[in-house]
Amino acid sequence: MNRLFGAMLALTVAIACAPARAADPMVVFAAASLTETLNAVGDAYAATGKARPTFSYAASSALAKQIENGAPAALFISADEEWMDYLAQRSLIVPSSRVSLLANSLVLIAPAAKPITLKIEKGFPLAKALGTGKLSLADPASVPAGKYAKAALEKFGVWASVEKSVIGSENVRAALAFVERGEAAAGAVYATDAALSQKVVVVGTFPSDSHPPISYPLAIVAGHDGKDAQDFRAFMMSDTAKAIYKKFAFTVK
Repeated sequence: MNRLFGAMLALTVAIACAPARAADPMVVFAAASLTETLNAVGDAYAATGKARPTFSYAASSALAKQIENGAPAALFISADEEWMDYLAQRSLIVPSSRVSLLANSLVLIAPAAKPITLKIEKGFPLAKALGTGKLSLADPASVPAGKYAKAALEKFGVWASVEKSVIGSENVRAALAFVERGEAAAGAVYATDAALSQKVVVVGTFPSDSHPPISYPLAIVAGHDGKDAQDFRAFMMSDTAKAIYKKFAFTVK
């Protein structure tokens, strides 16, 4: 009995003295177009002595669905207001934490090795410029960049002529990659994405009134409104973060 008591006492002491397990990093879900920008923001946050968040990048539509299905994200940054609305309607974000953080613009691109010349205007001959080639877009049925692009092409009256040539991708970075590899004759992506690539050229910029405003809302996910999430949300709105957004060509709201 004494040996048993001694063993139990030793085990208790060992557990009590064991180092505490480090908390899991806070997870931030963000639109794919924010990859480099938020990585830099995360580094700057870590430089203040705080734990660097873990970022998960994908199409806003996919991330919103994952949050709906219980994914443990603490914050969500969407590339449009609609997917944030989707979560808000399901009481899956903290309403008071929602803020429209950034803006962007939409551009038409082509491979740098095979540039095309077009003026974006009513009825512009995009189908003729494509020839037998493809038009690369993020999925226009659900992904924000693709939805913006479809709206713009409809506004200029050319969507019907190019719809059958569209390659729909899972996110805007995949759409960019098709053009970079020359697998599409043209594509529509955010200006910030095009600026990161030396393998594409910008053919033209779609006027801001040709599509819904490109807006990046930020919110804390319901059930995750702790100090860590609040602190990082505040840092994302700080002057330090704003300087990083501008460096990557985003417009700060």
